This record gives sequence, structure tokens and C-alpha cells, in this order.
Amino acid sequence: MINKTINKLPKSVVEVTIAAPWQDIASLWDQTLQRMSQEVEIAGFRKGTAPLNMVEGQLGSRLQDEVLKNAMPNLLIEALKGTDIVPIDYPKYDLVSFIRGQQLQFKATVTNRPNVTVGNYKVIKAAKTAPKSVTEDEINKVIDDLYKRWSVRQPAGQPSQSNQQPVSGLPNQPGQAGSINFQGGAQPQAAAAPVASTTGPNDEFAQAMGATNIADLKAKVRKDLEDNVSYNNELDYEEAILQEVEKITTVDLPEVLIQDELNRMLVSLQRRVADMGLLLEDYLKGQGKTLDQLKNEWRAQAEKNVRMELGLADIARQENVTITDQELQAEVDKIQDGRVKKQFEAQEPRLHLRHALRQTRTLDLLKKLVGG
Repeated sequence: MINKTINKLPKSVVEVTIAAPWQDIASLWDQTLQRMSQEVEIAGFRKGTAPLNMVEGQLGSRLQDEVLKNAMPNLLIEALKGTDIVPIDYPKYDLVSFIRGQQLQFKATVTNRPNVTVGNYKVIKAAKTAPKSVTEDEINKVIDDLYKRWSVRQPAGQPSQSNQQPVSGLPNQPGQAGSINFQGGAQPQAAAAPVASTTGPNDEFAQAMGATNIADLKAKVRKDLEDNVSYNNELDYEEAILQEVEKITTVDLPEVLIQDELNRMLVSLQRRVADMGLLLEDYLKGQGKTLDQLKNEWRAQAEKNVRMELGLADIARQENVTITDQELQAEVDKIQDGRVKKQFEAQEPRLHLRHALRQTRTLDLLKKLVGG
């Protein structure tokens, strides 16, 4: 039977000191020795046939390390049974003492799931502003930009190709707001010096863009711009609701969650910098900042983001928001890329996806409450 001492520290950190008698370790030691002996070669014996006492001497500290790698996690699980501690990160183990035939003593440090208190979220208020109108100037600017790209791609002396893809509207993937993707500039069929047309946007150009004529193209561009405005307006509304959730959420934030959020923000920055054709190091030099300085500047926002996330998750718990296995699989089935889809055969990506779907459903519930 193990002896344990649990010490709860600030920021949801928990130290667990565990002492286990040798009789609780002996069988695992023997099993590990037997398994590792199959790969040990000792002169005068075929692999796997040497006496175990000789193998044990040959393995030395490797055997103890392998035993500890399996023993400490299992003993920690046993020590936490019946407690209110739910680790949200990987434990850090520190060996105190362990000699074959004697007790094992070690300390494990984990971050406990924090206690979250959310105020009366059913009465929060968030204003949804009306989407601004799309102007003729905005429409003309999009068409002019398209026309410039299209006209310089026309091979000299050849008619344009009109069987292009139609103008596409809003992207259908989350996180891509603000970019209208017009797929359809005619591509040259042979190497030739590009020539720019001086006639201005016309029906020929409109047909190359997938429209019937220039008036139809303008209508399509207007629709795309209006959809994009509505989409971003909805994102702003959701952000306003989440800001209100953050304000009424009380939690002693674990450092590990703050660091995870800072790393997520850093990855996002790296992607944007890469899109500009830069390395992160070059970007930081241009800003005159170090990585640590950047993270220090971000820390307040990272804490808000984590508080917002935890608050929304607690509302999901209170409202019994769940995602069924069938609903989760339906989302996985929507993935077209086979390599990406295969990743969701593992448990961890499925857990992350289930959490994201649950958070989205909870936000939809809040939108109904606020709108009501």
C-alpha cells in the first residue's frame, strides 16, 4: 500500500509525494527484466538465453529507468484516486530514492483542472451592429483589380478563354474571413509577351470571370462583398459575447494554460510572417524585439483568451452541451484531404475536435440567449 502526501499550491499546481514499498514494485521489476533480457547479448549465450542475474548486471541503470518509467505514472494514478485532482498537463517526476529491494519514493508535480466560476451569463448583453452597405466604389475597385490581373495575362494576338471558374464567394473554412477569392483569371496557353488591354472591363472580361456580362459580374461581386461583410459582422458579434463571458469568469489561471496560449499566438504569427516571405527572426529584428519581449506584451491578451475559453467551457458544462460520437464522426467525414482525415483516427485529435465543436455549440446557445 502506498503512502501519499498531496500539497496544493497556487495557480492550480499540485505536488504529490509518493512512497511505495518494494513488494508493490517487485513484480514490475521482474517483468521488465524478463522483457529486456530478450534483446541483451552476453558472450557465450544466444540472445535471450543468458541467466537473468547476468542480464540484470549488464543492464545496470537502464533497467531501473525502464521500471520507473512505468511505475511512477501508475502509482500517481493510484494516489489520485478518490481526490478532486484532474491533471491537465503531463506530470513532472522527481526521484527521491529507489534501490532494488527497498521502497520507491518520488514526487510528481501536476497542474490541476482549475476551479472556474461564471456569473449570470443568461443576462449578458452584446450589441450586434448592422452590416455596413457595400459601395459602388468598393465594387468597382474589386473589378478594376481583377481586370488588371486578367488583362496582362492575355497572350498577344489570342482571344481570351471564357470557360473559367465562376467568381467564388466567401471561403467556407473558419478563420479565413476577410479574403474574397476570385478564381478565374484566364491563363495563357502559350509563351508570349503580355499585353495590357486599354478598353477597360467589358463583357469579354466578365465572361472570362464566369459571369454573363459586366452587369452580372458586378452583381456577383456585390453579393460576395455583402456576404463577406455579414460574415465578419457575425464574427464581431461573437467576439463581443465572448468578451462579456470573460468579464464574468473568475479563475486562478494555471501557468501552463497561459504558456499554451502564448505558443498558439506565436504559431499564428509565424504563419503570417511566412506569408510575407520572412523568417520570424527577421521579423523580430525589424520590430526591434526579442521573443521574450513579444510574449510579455501578449501575456495580458493570452490570459483573457484562456479565461474566455474556460468560461465558455464551464457554461457548456452547466448547460449540458454535448457532442455525440455520431456528430463527431460526421465532422470527420466532411474532411476531404485523406492525410488530414487519417490524423483523426488517433484519440487526441478527436478530443480536440470534440471540444471545439462543443465550444461552438455553446456559443450558438449564448447567441440565442443574448438575442432573446
